[in-house]
Amino acid sequence: MIIFLFVVAHWYLSLFSQTFFHHRYAAHRMFTMSRFWEKFFFIFSMVTQGSSYLSPYAYGVLHRMHHAFADTEKDVHSPKYDGSLWRMMWRTKTIYTSIFKNEVPVEDRFKKGVPEWQAFDRFADTWGVRFFWAGTYIVFYLAFATHWWMFLLLPLHFVMGPVHGAVINWFAHKYGYVNFKVSDTSKNLLPVDFLMLGESYHNNHHKFGSRPNFGYRWFEIDPVYLVIIAFQKLGIIQMKTKARFIRRKERMAA
Repeated sequence: MIIFLFVVAHWYLSLFSQTFFHHRYAAHRMFTMSRFWEKFFFIFSMVTQGSSYLSPYAYGVLHRMHHAFADTEKDVHSPKYDGSLWRMMWRTKTIYTSIFKNEVPVEDRFKKGVPEWQAFDRFADTWGVRFFWAGTYIVFYLAFATHWWMFLLLPLHFVMGPVHGAVINWFAHKYGYVNFKVSDTSKNLLPVDFLMLGESYHNNHHKFGSRPNFGYRWFEIDPVYLVIIAFQKLGIIQMKTKARFIRRKERMAA
């Protein structure tokens, strides 16, 4: 039971970091926050993502490129052009690393406003830190695993972040239903998104990229949007004024 709870906790905490901080904040700037809270969520992301830590800066730039070139030859990850899930993941990793290491020129439009903490990113990305987290997972399993097969779950912890991305970037462009006609293959993977914290409402998101609530129809509940509302009330974040009027514009565009 303890191992099961650990897997679930790691899955959702890591996913929350990615969807709340990396995706909705770093890439889309759906809300603002103070420098204190920005640094807090950098650290929170490193703790929850652990050995698969993703730089919010590199993720934000990469994701903006995906939206700009979705399902074209320039897309950083597209089932339409990558052929297989593994090829897509490897190409995504290669481009992500190039952005992270500043090995390729990046257009200003993809970098503007994306949060950076270079010193922290360099620290969190070191092999020493990644091995520390991997070792922590192994020690936890040695202490609490009650059956040998439980150790087969360890690789999931090692690559949790890329797994979350692959689920959406591959499957949500191949399977699911469509609420809106868009210029790409994005789909809503799950009608009730209890596994991906709103991320699987991918077609909705590609239609309304600045909308903090990824759900649209009555049954499409986005749990992270509820957290965003709570954080707004607590003063942790400040949603942009225009977000309050997005729903009205959506009805006109639908």
